[in-house]
Amino acid sequence: MDWEDRILIMVRLGQHLNSDDRMWNLAKQNASRENPWFIPEFIERAVQNLTQHFLQEPLLRDWASRFASPREPERIKTVGLVMAGNIPLVGFHDFLCLFVSGHRQRIKASAKDQALIRSIIDWMHGLWPETRELVMLSDQLKGCDAYIASGSNNTARYFDYYFGKYPHVIRRNRTALALLSGEESGEELAGLADDVHLYFGLGCRNVTQICVPANYSFQPLLECFRKYAWLADHGRYRNNYDYQLAILQINQLPYMTNGSLILSENAGLFSPIGVLHYRTYLSIPGLEAEWDGNPDLQCIIGREHLPFGQSQAPGLRDYADGIDLPEWLEQLK
Repeated sequence: MDWEDRILIMVRLGQHLNSDDRMWNLAKQNASRENPWFIPEFIERAVQNLTQHFLQEPLLRDWASRFASPREPERIKTVGLVMAGNIPLVGFHDFLCLFVSGHRQRIKASAKDQALIRSIIDWMHGLWPETRELVMLSDQLKGCDAYIASGSNNTARYFDYYFGKYPHVIRRNRTALALLSGEESGEELAGLADDVHLYFGLGCRNVTQICVPANYSFQPLLECFRKYAWLADHGRYRNNYDYQLAILQINQLPYMTNGSLILSENAGLFSPIGVLHYRTYLSIPGLEAEWDGNPDLQCIIGREHLPFGQSQAPGLRDYADGIDLPEWLEQLK
């Protein structure tokens, strides 16, 4: 299977994911049943992002031109891929890079996100039997030439232990923050609401802290965030919200809320589900000096950074942890 074949299969996959195929619809329903955090609205949003930003033929061809098919069989490696399961199809970009590169991949899907990737692979195997050797689901990843693994900071220690002697990419917890000036439009604040609330805030690109100037007025922000007031009807989200609210009240700590999200002053980048941290600043250059090289930051949202509303719409060249995966895969050859 050459480079052109692999590109066309991914283009066909984009069309398939946008179709009303019965088996694909069943897979999405199963994903929602197996993981209560994968509500249909967020599965559809994740699939839409993939088909719009990853699987459009012009975009795909331009990006994939960096890959060349290995001419000698011995240059094709077997890469073990451990996928995360925090948001729907979060490991798809790694899968795409490996498939287009021509390397074989052995995938260990997250227990939280199996139905979607399994359906995609079954669809590929059914139409192109030759992909069975290139892409395979497996519970065991022994004997691979290299590894890509995503998980929490805790699981990363195990990945380091098991995969450290092989070429590897190991990803840990990451998050995003937003820089506000107080002059944002309603449209920009509505975009920030997406950056904060999509996927219940569980993604590594979700905004979990905002930086605001002193004397910032939070009322317009809280009002714009009401577009996601319906999250409070989700049982697990509501339980987290109520727990965090009780903690703040018991400890007599100040907070603000619109009934579905809590704003709490906290310098920590990572915030719990149902909570958004904020901090005030006097100097933007001082903040940016803090952010420079911070391994916990996946992206920064703001007028001089990534536009509001775009944190959960990465493109093909937005590599997780800033690691250029195509370059890394080419080096394996």
